[in-house]
Amino acid sequence: MEHLLSMLTMSDQEIIDVLDLADKIKAEVKQGVFKPYLKNKTIGLIFQKASTRTRVSFEVGAVQLGAYPLHLDASTMQIGRGEPIQDTARVLSRYLDGIMIRTYAQKDVEDLAKYGSIPIINGLTDFAHPCQVLADLQTIRGHKGKLAGLKMVFIGDGNNMCNSLMVGALKTGMSFACACPEGYLPDPACLEFAKAYGDKLQLVTDPMEAAKDADVILTDVWASMGEEGEAEARRKVFEGVYQVNDALMQQAHSDCMVLHCLPAHRGEEITESVFEAHADEIFDEAENRLHAQKAVMVKVMGE
Repeated sequence: MEHLLSMLTMSDQEIIDVLDLADKIKAEVKQGVFKPYLKNKTIGLIFQKASTRTRVSFEVGAVQLGAYPLHLDASTMQIGRGEPIQDTARVLSRYLDGIMIRTYAQKDVEDLAKYGSIPIINGLTDFAHPCQVLADLQTIRGHKGKLAGLKMVFIGDGNNMCNSLMVGALKTGMSFACACPEGYLPDPACLEFAKAYGDKLQLVTDPMEAAKDADVILTDVWASMGEEGEAEARRKVFEGVYQVNDALMQQAHSDCMVLHCLPAHRGEEITESVFEAHADEIFDEAENRLHAQKAVMVKVMGE
């Protein structure tokens, strides 16, 4: 792998290879083995959005791999004062062995890859969240023993999580059902990609219809970072319908998993009772951010 820009840019085999390596690295950690896959490498971590899991997991993961993580707050960098990203990319390529960026515009991630000469990892954009979805897939496979043939369901806003889950599910042999309100559909590029998978994609407005026979149900907040000004308007659209609750879970298989990328707004997109009933799965998912991202760093920076 040269970069991780989105799930769309990964091949089916690259996804499986990352998951296999993530499982291997996770098993090593559980045995107290920390192999220096990236000894003496340095990765810059650029943050234009708030972060808990992304920052901690990338910093800890880099250290465990023998690399040095350098936290870069975009507000204190020259890109925060208008320096063109192509200049930033070319400068940082002279100093670093890789960059992870958590930002707004997908174009910024792609421009870093275009103008730089080192691997770029998308830690989150408004379009995609591939690192989270790789951890989600690792978690599902760990609990279910497989991915192919399972039904994944997403309830809520057709946001970056929905976009990446759709692509990741279809590329690994899962079917994908998405329940979103009109006007809050997934990105057209992801819907265009999904056309090739025929009836493996189900796009509806009724969450109960989507959840039927689900093997895993995922959701996310109704208003993502940068959409705080829309929160009240979105609440009126989503409230009372687009929620993972006990009634929705009755439509799914009895052993259906529930995952959430966190932070969760209990009582909004998911009820307290469902969250707590599936807390072990959700926090396995959060832990797997560490292992999946370590695998990504090794794939793009160490092989």
